[in-house]
Amino acid sequence: MRIAITGGRGQLGCALHERNQGNELLLVDLPEHDITSLSAMVSLLQQFSPDVIIHTAAMTDVDGCEKTPDIAYKVNVVGTRNIVSAALLIGCPVVYISTDYVFDGTKSQPYWEYDDPNPLCVYARTKWMGEQLVRQHLARHYIVRIAWLYGAGPRNFAQTVLRLARERGTMTMVTDEKGSPTFANDVADALYTLITLPAYGIHHLPNSGICSRYEWANKILELAGISKATVNPGSDYQRLARVPKSVELGNYMSANLGIVMRPWQEALSEYLHRG
Repeated sequence: MRIAITGGRGQLGCALHERNQGNELLLVDLPEHDITSLSAMVSLLQQFSPDVIIHTAAMTDVDGCEKTPDIAYKVNVVGTRNIVSAALLIGCPVVYISTDYVFDGTKSQPYWEYDDPNPLCVYARTKWMGEQLVRQHLARHYIVRIAWLYGAGPRNFAQTVLRLARERGTMTMVTDEKGSPTFANDVADALYTLITLPAYGIHHLPNSGICSRYEWANKILELAGISKATVNPGSDYQRLARVPKSVELGNYMSANLGIVMRPWQEALSEYLHRG
């Protein structure tokens, strides 16, 4: 299978490259390739002629999106329009990677795939707009929502916790924001299975279970065998963006296909102990 992956140098893009088994991949990322250029995307993707496009590229700095909403819109919405336009010309489906933040976090039970979103910040609104573009223009599409992603590279929550433990020995993490820590490798494996199936529509693919950032940080230190560092509970962390307090994405559609995501604790242990 020929697969084009936007955001090829990001955490999920790297995982898709690492976990690939026999597919021909085109990794699309800056500085060589700019998804905000329609002509560039159409030319590049038509030349490669993929069987599917996995669109992971996005502006994911949540507070940064609040500071520069026009840039967030250009990347997350215009960029997605460009990918959709190229897919229409090629005649291939798109996997659009979205976020748990499209929900407002007021539901006391796990969110169904077709619950109504209510995004609270610029990042979430632009990702929701991207979902609508994909849904409205492509009959064959997968909208895949994930949460609290971590994977390859030094810039993720797990690596931040480990760095703070080394450098300071103490840190404060909020107890009033809950979500599902999700290992990029697990998402990549699930996507490679999903795209072999004509199961188009919305899918929720985080690792199962939820925790607070305080609980997540403590589990990172526990699994890493770091006993001398401490995590202090906090609340009401001041940030520019308004984010949901508690979102659990229910995996119903994919689980029905046999794609079941393992508990976040198990995935985190593998991430921390791999060679």
